[in-house]
Formats: sequence, C-alpha cells, structure tokens
Amino acid sequence: MKYFGTDGFRGEANVTLNVEHAYKVGRFLGNYFQKEDHKVRVVIGKDTRLSGYMFETALASGLTASGADVYELHVTTTPSVSYLVRKENFDCGIMISASHNPYFDNGIKVINGKGHKLEPEIEEQIEKYIDGESEEIPMAKREAIGRCFDYTKGRDEYIEYLKDLVKEPFDGKTVALDLANGSASMIAKEIFESMGAQVIARHDEPNGTNINRECGSTHIEVLQALVYDTGADIGFAYDGDADRCLAVDDDGKVIDGDHILYLCGKYLKEQGKLKDDTVVTTVMSNMGLYKAFDKLGIHYEQTAVGDKYVCENMMANGYVIGGEQSGHIIFKEHAVTGDGILTSLMIMEEWLHYGKPMSMLTGDLVIYPQLLENVKVKDKVAAREDEDVQKAAKEVTESLGDAGRLLLRESGTEPLIRVMVEAETDEMCRKNVDKIVKVLHEKGHVPD
Repeated sequence: MKYFGTDGFRGEANVTLNVEHAYKVGRFLGNYFQKEDHKVRVVIGKDTRLSGYMFETALASGLTASGADVYELHVTTTPSVSYLVRKENFDCGIMISASHNPYFDNGIKVINGKGHKLEPEIEEQIEKYIDGESEEIPMAKREAIGRCFDYTKGRDEYIEYLKDLVKEPFDGKTVALDLANGSASMIAKEIFESMGAQVIARHDEPNGTNINRECGSTHIEVLQALVYDTGADIGFAYDGDADRCLAVDDDGKVIDGDHILYLCGKYLKEQGKLKDDTVVTTVMSNMGLYKAFDKLGIHYEQTAVGDKYVCENMMANGYVIGGEQSGHIIFKEHAVTGDGILTSLMIMEEWLHYGKPMSMLTGDLVIYPQLLENVKVKDKVAAREDEDVQKAAKEVTESLGDAGRLLLRESGTEPLIRVMVEAETDEMCRKNVDKIVKVLHEKGHVPD
C-alpha cells in the first residue's frame, strides 16, 4: 500500500504525513461507519509528540465534518485506546503515534471495533480517498454535524482496569522505570506507586521533542545503568506509545521479549492456563528460546515479523500469549494488542509468585549470539532469489547445523535484505553474515 504499513500511516510530520492526510482519514472514517439511526463514535488518543496536537485537531475536524462524535483521550497509550474501543463499543479508535520513532515522525493507527488494527481492505479504501480516486464524501449538515468531547476519564478507567489485575501488592520492592518521555509518563508511575512499590522514574517529563531521545526501550542501556546505580530490584522500559516493554533484572541483564515469553509461558503452563501448551512467536525469536521451550514441553508457532501477525495467529487459534523479541507481548486474557504496562505487571506477578530474584528466573534460557545486518539493495526480490545468494545461504545453513540458523528475508517497507545469523559465538555470526553480504555485493545487488 502507498500510505499504510504494518503499523498504520507513518511518516515525518508535515513532510510525508500532513494535516490534510489526517483530515481525509477522519472524513473517511466518520462516513464509513455511518448507519441509519446510528451516530458514529470515535475515540482518539495521542502520545507526547509536538505534532500530535495538529493531527488530533485535523482528525477531529474530518470526523465531525462527516457527522461523527469524537472522544478525546489526549495523551495516552495505544493499548488504552484498544481497551476503551472494546469496553465502550466505539465504532473505531485512532492513536496518533509513531511508536519508537524520533519526535519529528508521527503516525495514525486506526483500531477497529474489536480493538485490533484496521483491516487492510479498509486501509486501501482510505488511500483511494486520500488520492481522490473515490467519490467525494458528503458533508454532515445541521444537527448531523459531530461534536468533540473531553474523555480523559477514559484514561482513568484504563488505569483502574490495570490496577485491578494486580493480584499481590508490590510492598517493599524498588522498581526503576524509563518512561521514554512518552505515553507511559502519564500512567505507569501512578500504577506502580499505588501498588506499594518504591518507584525510581526517569524520562517522565515530555516536552514534545524528547520522546524516545536516548531513552526508553530502544536505549535499554540507560535503564541498565539506572538499575545498577540505584540497586533497584527490577526495571522496566517502554517505547513512545507504551505498547512494548523490555525489562532489566537485579544483575543489570536485559530481559527482552524472548525472555518475557519464556517466563510467562512457563508460568501459564504451570497454572494450567497455556492453551495447547503453545506460545506464538515470530521468525526473529532466538533459537535459544525454542530449545528452552522444548525442555519445558511448550510448543510454539512462528509468524512473520510484526505484532499484527502474532495477534492474527492467536485469535485464529485461541492461544493466550504471543509476542516479539522487541517487547510487543500480547496477553489475550487481558488485551488484544501489545501493552507495555500490562506486560510489566504480568512480569511482577510471576516474579512475586516465585519469590526469587529476577536474575534467577531465566537461568535455563540460553540466548544464542545473534547478528542482524540490513543490506540496501536495488531489487529485494531479485536479490533474495539470486541463485548464488541462495547457494551461499544453503552453505551457511549446512555449516551451522543444529548449533545455529540463518534468516534471509525482505523488508516489508524498505528496499532492504535482512541477513540474520544465530550461532554459538559472535565470531561465527559475523563470518556467516559477511559471507551472504559479500555475495550480494559481488552480484551487483547493492547500489554503488
């Protein structure tokens, strides 16, 4: 598609994503959900980016001009929008965010009435409307014009929902939080403190331009240093819209999405709550996770990269947990999208249940060294299907045997070939990635 990718319509504010785009998205959605004797209701949230104000206004203008009522959450998290769409039966929700991207980017994520990302066929219709390839949408008139409502109470409802999920207080525990100067700044600290934890919060003063800037889950080393310096029992880092979470244990070791899936999968199996003893992962999950699952008798399914695909598999098969290495974790019992704050609360639940330092709970999970290199190419399909590239890939796979693996795939959004190798040592990873990259260069697939 031209505008929408796997995570909505994303681009640099006022460059590749502007207020006219946002207005037209609003115009389309406000009209699309119109039915006889039905007033369309849409809930909108945003993260802390400077451009969020103008996109919020533009979307609201388009929606109300088409006759929809708009409920504005203002600064909130992506999963809170998903939760409220389902709980309050909104026709759809919109989150204004570019997730982990820098502040000058922004995005429009549309969430359907079930709390999932909008169906691709509707996104295609939106694109046609944006480009003037479909009929003009009529303006609402007189009493049919929509209204805007302040809906900050919806965010409070979401906070109370998360609090109610906590089974055991966090009394006596010191928790470090890196809030990425993003959406979690408005929610996470309040929840942890209300549960009795002593909270050490950083990057909780968003100013419109500092979201994700050398902080949050994409800069996990900052949280590692914070946990080490303060002696915190555990730490959590979120991204800009708080739909992902990474953690740091008491030894300062990173707990990424694979560690979280291991911990939570093991716990749910012990509780008899792991449907078909199966966890949903993506092709990027580390083979060490799969070896650990094998020892525990836990099955797994692999999807393409993207929490969208993880969610689709879970919903189709009824699986209760799935996620990505990056920290998008879906707990189907409680949510239908990745939720960083929910994930941190689930980790706390399991940690308290076992009564051991977090550093002791992942000892059976051995993560293999992994190296990923993104190679810019002229034609990603031709590059991947090249006979000599495939020959080199086969040789690498055979040389690694059961002690490693190669993943060679096309980027879904950019002219890139992603070359990923897992092996027993960093040196082996480097050697085998270089072998593939060298062939790509020799065959002329890489631009000069």
